[in-house]
Amino acid sequence: MAKGQWRTLAAGMFFGIVWMSTQAVMPMVIGLAIDRGVADQDRGELLKWALVMLLIGLVQAFSGIIRHRFAVTNWLTAAYRTVQLVARQTVHLGGTLPRKVSTGEVVAIGTSDLSHLGQVMDVTARFAGAIVSFLLVSVILLRTSVTLGLVVLLGVPLLMLLVGPLLSPLQRRSTRQRELMGALSNTASDIVSGLRVLRGIGGEQVFHDRYRRESQTTRRAGVEVARLQSMLDALQVFLPGVFVVVVVWLGARYAVEGRISAGELVALYGYSAFLMIPLRTATEYANKFIRALVSARRVCRVLALTPDVTDPAVLAPSPAPGSDLHDVRTGLHVRAGRMVAIVSERPDESAELADRLGMCAPDVDDDVRLGGVPLTSLQRAEVRSRIVVSDTGSILFSGRLADRLDVTGRGSVQGALDTASADDILEALPDGLDSLVAERGRSFSGGQRQRLVLARALTTDPEILVLVEPTSAVDAHTEARIAARLRDHRAGRTTVVTTSSPLMLDAVDEVAFLRGGRIVATGRHGDLLDTNRDYRAVVTRETEPSPERVEVGR
Repeated sequence: MAKGQWRTLAAGMFFGIVWMSTQAVMPMVIGLAIDRGVADQDRGELLKWALVMLLIGLVQAFSGIIRHRFAVTNWLTAAYRTVQLVARQTVHLGGTLPRKVSTGEVVAIGTSDLSHLGQVMDVTARFAGAIVSFLLVSVILLRTSVTLGLVVLLGVPLLMLLVGPLLSPLQRRSTRQRELMGALSNTASDIVSGLRVLRGIGGEQVFHDRYRRESQTTRRAGVEVARLQSMLDALQVFLPGVFVVVVVWLGARYAVEGRISAGELVALYGYSAFLMIPLRTATEYANKFIRALVSARRVCRVLALTPDVTDPAVLAPSPAPGSDLHDVRTGLHVRAGRMVAIVSERPDESAELADRLGMCAPDVDDDVRLGGVPLTSLQRAEVRSRIVVSDTGSILFSGRLADRLDVTGRGSVQGALDTASADDILEALPDGLDSLVAERGRSFSGGQRQRLVLARALTTDPEILVLVEPTSAVDAHTEARIAARLRDHRAGRTTVVTTSSPLMLDAVDEVAFLRGGRIVATGRHGDLLDTNRDYRAVVTRETEPSPERVEVGR
């Protein structure tokens, strides 16, 4: 990250060096003004050194302003570049991300880690100035008095060593606190996303108690970090203060003995007071660097993840448009341009098949083929553009509704809304398509969100559209309208729907019955109801008595 913004970092360090160096030489100028102007009663010398002080003050003020501007730029660049990198990695990973990283971990990156990374870029400019100004003061003092110069040159690093033992425990405790914050954010996200379910089963108190326990554990970890941090902050004031007393005491003795002048004594006090700034800056840098190191490791852990599906080394020729979709493992064969429904006694089994059809599942293999070509032999971007999977976990991002529905910028939003029977949602919004969507679409009910997600999928208008339970949260009348309109909307293009709703099954061209990981029957919905008892039991939710039980009843 530093390499990516080295220009602004270098500029900030340059002006940081100028800013602190002007402060470092100011005591020397004051001392010369006292010795050559006041002590010698020379008004010309006094005026000259007063003008030099004014010039140095102007340079200090200007360089301080520019340094601060670059510091803020470096902070913001680092923080928002972290957001960009993590967001880009999130898109790259796709469905792999939630399987490998918890939601709370990603949230913690956006709430605390980017701040720590930005702060270390911010303090870098002042840290560079602290190092150079310390060396500058040491050289000046060595010219004044070798003893005083050595005291400063050796004393400052010694003070840094005294602070050092606190840094390693601080890093360990910061790491622990960071892990707990990620876990707590994950728990909070789970509670919010499942709040309606929790209310329905009376589980609010259970999760409330769990969140309270975890938050108290995180709080205690934060207190442990704060204890060390408070000691570090106290030492940042105490140790430089003791150092200033020692240096001034030595300087005062030298002045009494006549080894240094009055002006040099005043300058010495100025140097000692100034040295508190680079000392505190150095310890501040060490503290922020440790926090940034912890955050950087967490961010790098996310950036190092690889998607379950990657582009092959050798690409196969692209299948012709309008090719059939076939899954060897289950025996599913979807002919081009047809609308096919997949029915399974276990909804997760059909949802898993839907993910495999779109190359979104973790166990991708060569079994799923488009026009006879395995999807794994094609570029992932091509598969994503030709096959779109919209499942029950799909959410709406915050922003303008029209932009959230038309992700390609080329779709027919109004037609998709009509097919999804979502016109009433649009009419209820004060600004229509210009209305702002809340995060995750929480301002909409479950049925409304489901219809808007369906409209978004339809707007993409892909060659093959795979829908997972697209009408599970709507009423029967709305579902009937969606089923009829969906068939007309997708006429001539391939559509796969996982559902067990009779209203939707009546509208499709073909039904594939999935049982035990294999397609055991295909046909029209009505025909399967008449000929397949297992299918009828799944669709109608009825259980037929076995022959043995019928015989006993007789």
